[in-house]
Amino acid sequence: MQDTARRLGIHLELLTVGWNAIEAVVAISAGIAAGSVALVAFGLDSVIEVSAALVVLWQFLGAPEDRERRALRLIGACFFALAGYVTLSSLIDLATRSEPDASTVGIILTAVSLVVMPALAWAKRRAGQHMGSRTLVADSTQTQLCAYLSATTLAGLAANRAFGWWWADPLAALVIAAVAIREGREAWRGDTCC
Repeated sequence: MQDTARRLGIHLELLTVGWNAIEAVVAISAGIAAGSVALVAFGLDSVIEVSAALVVLWQFLGAPEDRERRALRLIGACFFALAGYVTLSSLIDLATRSEPDASTVGIILTAVSLVVMPALAWAKRRAGQHMGSRTLVADSTQTQLCAYLSATTLAGLAANRAFGWWWADPLAALVIAAVAIREGREAWRGDTCC
């Protein structure tokens, strides 16, 4: 059973790498084109999601006792990096009243991600619990954060398109930054196992 869960965990991490690599390119490109800090942050979260998945795959290749603590700290560092970038960019956009353009590509991408990411997070958490892998459970939290970021980014993009609320974009990103700091602290301390 544990070997099956381990193989499933590896396949889920490879799926994470592929999906998020595509998501990162599309979101960052669309975000730059629209001037949307939330969409760029969404894309950068996808880059961090790829990094976290690679960390988990790296951890699977070694003895879990030797690598799990370092892997959890690397995942925590990814959360902190995302929070720092998003906070700074959002505050600059709010201070300068930077108004992003509406992004149809961003709306479609975040809506699709809102379906894919919760399912992927659930599958990772379940496989991690069966394996007893705190690292995979921590990475499932990273994937769930991506789902929250999808919802928040979608809300900001939709509010900007529908009502012209330019401030919804950086405000949505700040909400995610706060969640990222909390999740980063938990991963850094190793407090991620259910």
